[in-house]
Amino acid sequence: MDLGNQTRVSEFLLLAFSQHLEDQQMLFALFLSMNLVTVLGNLLIILAVSSHSHLHTPMYFFLSNLSLADIGFTSTTVPKMLVNIQAQSNAISYAGCIAQMYFFMVFGVMDTFLLTVMAYDRYVAICHPLYYHVIMNPCLCGLLVLVSWFLSLSYSLIQSLLMLRVSFCTSWVTQHFYCELAQVLMLACSDTHVNYILLYVVTGLLGFVPFSGILFSYTQIVSSILRISSTDGKHKAFSTCGSHLSVVSLFYGIGLGVYLSSNASSSSWRGMVALVMYTVVTPMLNPFIYCLRNRDIKRTLETLLRRMLHAQ
Repeated sequence: MDLGNQTRVSEFLLLAFSQHLEDQQMLFALFLSMNLVTVLGNLLIILAVSSHSHLHTPMYFFLSNLSLADIGFTSTTVPKMLVNIQAQSNAISYAGCIAQMYFFMVFGVMDTFLLTVMAYDRYVAICHPLYYHVIMNPCLCGLLVLVSWFLSLSYSLIQSLLMLRVSFCTSWVTQHFYCELAQVLMLACSDTHVNYILLYVVTGLLGFVPFSGILFSYTQIVSSILRISSTDGKHKAFSTCGSHLSVVSLFYGIGLGVYLSSNASSSSWRGMVALVMYTVVTPMLNPFIYCLRNRDIKRTLETLLRRMLHAQ
């Protein structure tokens, strides 16, 4: 059989949620509200950081990039799902599926890199405070973000281009609500060894190297904090990295603990809940964590809201 003639797939079917009209209406309202909260919350953080000079520091520069990545991460999957629910359709075009996989990988990998860079920033701030402004200079901060974007875009492009050579036979149905790479590869009827090798190697590296860097940073941070004699000094030092530590715990706790252990590639409801937690809930909670735990962000947002109310 000539598999090359099977590559012209017109669309995939995303059969993730219930087909009952009442359930779909409830899901539409739920995911629409969650997506709006995610986008607005992260936009507020970006606006706060960009509009106030006292937040023009490396920590908030990385935070604004994290918020941008979170907006892209959730906007890659949720709007298409909402359109499908509203249109009573489960279809996504072949080109749309490839594009969705590409941007999902870009922003997902970017989240991982940014959390690692932010851990390094906190390590320098607490363990080497006298050299902080020398080490974390604007050139290095910009370079770290540019390298993170370059690696994210490059890997996602390579993986997406490899998908273009994959042939599909008759099964174009996936039990996800978006085009997830591993799930789509399971539908292929051509050789996908190269795709899987790249997927497993990069996933392993992204799971081990950044997490090891974050773990090392916080090991050094805790060691430095314990050497501080005063209780107020310990509390002040820990408070500077409390928000980031919460986000890291949420990201890896849900992403690795729930997502992988529950076999999210299956069609079970447990796996589906894990996917929703990873792709929708985590980006939505990040702004709340920084707004509630970070005094500077909270004060800035309160100032912005007061100005908006006075302007009306």
